[in-house]
Order: sequence, then C-alpha cells, then structure tokens
Amino acid sequence: MAREKQAEITIMEPLSPVSRLFVSPGFYGVIVFTLGFKTRCNSSAIVEGIKNTWIKLPRFSSKVVMDDKKNGEAVWVPVNVRVEDHVFVPDIDHSDITNPDQFIEDYTSNIANTLMDMSRPLWEFHVLNIKTSNAESLGIGKFHHSLGDGMSLMSLLYASSRKISDPNALPTTATTRKQVGSNDNWWLVARFWLMIRVIFTTFIELFKSLLTLCFMRDTKTPLMGKPGDRNGPRKIIHRIVSFDDVKFVKNTMKMKVNDVLLGITQAGLSRYLRKKYGDDPVTEKKKSLEETRLRGTIAVNLRPETKIKDLADMMTKGSKCRWGNFIGVVIFPLWIRSEDDPLEYVRRAKATMDKKKISMEALVLYGFIKFTMKIFGVKAVEAITKRVFSHTTLTFSNVLGPNEDISFFEHPMCYVGASALIGPQALIIHYVSYADKIIINLAVDTTVIPDPHVLCDNLVESLEIIKLSLLEKGLHKMEV
Repeated sequence: MAREKQAEITIMEPLSPVSRLFVSPGFYGVIVFTLGFKTRCNSSAIVEGIKNTWIKLPRFSSKVVMDDKKNGEAVWVPVNVRVEDHVFVPDIDHSDITNPDQFIEDYTSNIANTLMDMSRPLWEFHVLNIKTSNAESLGIGKFHHSLGDGMSLMSLLYASSRKISDPNALPTTATTRKQVGSNDNWWLVARFWLMIRVIFTTFIELFKSLLTLCFMRDTKTPLMGKPGDRNGPRKIIHRIVSFDDVKFVKNTMKMKVNDVLLGITQAGLSRYLRKKYGDDPVTEKKKSLEETRLRGTIAVNLRPETKIKDLADMMTKGSKCRWGNFIGVVIFPLWIRSEDDPLEYVRRAKATMDKKKISMEALVLYGFIKFTMKIFGVKAVEAITKRVFSHTTLTFSNVLGPNEDISFFEHPMCYVGASALIGPQALIIHYVSYADKIIINLAVDTTVIPDPHVLCDNLVESLEIIKLSLLEKGLHKMEV
C-alpha cells in the first residue's frame, strides 16, 4: 500500500512554474548541445553510460501529461524508457560530404528546428562519427527546456564525466573568490549602506523592467526579430577562441570573465551594425549607433551553491543544488557605439554588470513569475514573457565549464558547445568554457540575420582587438 501511494505521488509531481512555461504551446524551448570528441565514438558505450546515469534522474524517464484532475496542470508521469530509442546513430555517406563543418551545422540546425515528440521523455542524443576541423567525432544532444536550465544540464555533463588525468575523479572548474568582510568598526555602516544601495538599485531596475513590459521597445536594427509569435528557421553555429586571451583581459582590467564576454559582445555587435548601416544605400534609413537602444535578457542562476561536487550531486536526493529551472532574468542595456578605444566596451560592461549584481531584480522577477502562474495561470505568464522578449533584441548567457580535459563516458573530449532556443528573439548568444577554450555559440533566425558567420567573425575579431589594445597601451603586467 505504501508503495502504491508513493507511486501515485510520483506520478502527480507537478512541473515548476518556469518548466510549465516551456511546455506551453506558445513558448516552446529546447537546449541543443554539441560534444566534440578526440576519438571515434562508441555508441554502445554512450548507451550504457546513459543507462547508469541519466535514466536515474526521474525527469529523464518521465513524460509530460496535462492532468485533467488539476485543471490541465502539467505533471511528470514515469514511463519505461528504452535508451536505444533516444540515442540515434545516423547512417552517413561520407563520400557525399565535401565540407564536414557545414554538414554538422546543418545537421545541428535541423535537430533544433524539429519539434520534439511530447508523448515520450523529452531528450535525445545523436552520435556522429564524422571528422571536423575541431573533433574526430561528435555527440549532439537535444533536451526540452522543461527538463532543466543550463546549470542543471551542466550537472549531467559533470556526473557523466571524469578527469582524463585521474579517471576516478570528478571534473574541476575555476572557483569564484568571495571578498572577506572587514572586521573593523565600520562594518555595520558598510552593511547598512550596502542594504540601501541594494534597495535603491532593485527599485530602479524593476521600474525599467516595468517600462519594458509596458511599452519600451528596442530600436529596430538588423538584429531585431520580427513582430509576432513565430520564429523563422534557426541556424546554430559555434566558434572556438582562446580562454587564455579572455583571462588576459580579465586579469589586466581586474574584472570577471562575464564582464569581458559582455564587453566582447558589445564590441562585436557594434562592429556588425556599423558595417550594416554603412552598406545601406538609403540614407534616411540609417540609424546612428549612438541613438540605438539595444538590450539583452541575461539568464541568472539563482542557486546559492554552484560547486562542482554540488553540481555532480544535483541528481541525487537531498542535494544542496536544486535541479530544474531555477533561473531569473535581468534586462541588460548593451553599449552600442563606435568607440575609438575598444577597452571602453569592456569598462561599460563591467560598470553595468556591477549594478546588476547588487540588484535583486532576477530574484524578484522569478518570484513574480511564480505568483502570476499561481494566481492567473500559465497563459498570463506566457503573455508577459513573450512581451519582454519581443521588446528586447537578444538573449545572453555564460556557463563556466571544466578547467581541464575530461572524458564523457570514457570518450576524451575537446570542446562543448550549447544553445538554448527560446522566445521570439532573433539572436541568442551563449558562451561556454572548456579547459583552455571559450566556445561562442550563436542561434539566429536566418530570416532576420542571414549572415551569422559574419556576426560571429565580428565577435572573434573584437576579442583580438581588445587584447591588442591592452598590449599596445602596456597596461598588462608580465607574469614571471
């Protein structure tokens, strides 16, 4: 009897508010990721590895059902899963492939644009033994966003991986240093002043968010999505750059990696738009970069614990880290200008992000979504979210990956890329770090941005220009 009662509770487990949003018909969202391997991929080993890890997580062995007893509320229902039905090994005729990199781009984009079958567990994994310029073989996964956010799905990678240098050890990542508070007599005053700043900054940022929700739209640019709910076909591309270059800028300018990546994004988008406006023969349609309002929605992890051990244990019961979609969103104004000093893009990014860090905007908006979902239902949350996304230009996120080479189910990896496809925005930018690399991932609506490779080139060039500017000005300190 006790077992039957427990099974019934499991069957009726409801989705979280954000997961309910992602399964609503008008707000479909998926995460597509690519794992580059240094060797040929053994599909049997992948299947066995998934059976021993992923399937132990209830959401990977459950499907989403609308429960009539709860007014159509979405719930997780356990089902029997045959892993082999979710792992695909396409029969590829290598003689027909003249450009492997282009083939992988097209294959990945096709996966992203194909709707998932909601009558089964919402994940799949593709094994491709095809050599590209960056890998000997690849694994391409697709998860419905209702399964979890980027941090949750990164925990899958950690739980499925081990260090190459120590096959029994979990991967490691860079740690974030926390400032230690002063013990002098001024600590109470400092704490009080910080509280005042937090309250004031939160109020200002929430007021800006309210204006965005009501009427404030971004300037119409070649990056802005078309009005309406539907997206055009998505194109997914990625580019690998040096993490050491990013760390060089970070250490020299005394800031965080995320500040540098936002600075690179601002510089790259400014270069792209400047060229676009320069090529426009119709003078009255040209818009000065200085008059451009361009903002991005940035996903913020709301979990207090994000250590590797906590991430790897996230799938276990009683973990400190919460599995699922526990993310908030902040609206970030991007500095789009034609700057003579490329370092200004990075300084501006840091200044804006410093304000966001002391704001409770992300947490308050997450609570607002939960409250609205509970009182007014998923349709109201869907309408609010769509309006915010349609009034902004892009989505940005940065995920810190392992800081050394790892193996995925005994397959040595050389890189990992990921893109989350949600909302009506035409441009989604994700940065993922792996060992000594940063992978720039773009997901674009090709009916709006037909030249994503040019845009990606501008991001890569911006990093190089910023680094060279530091070297020319002699602002760096040589490490001995």
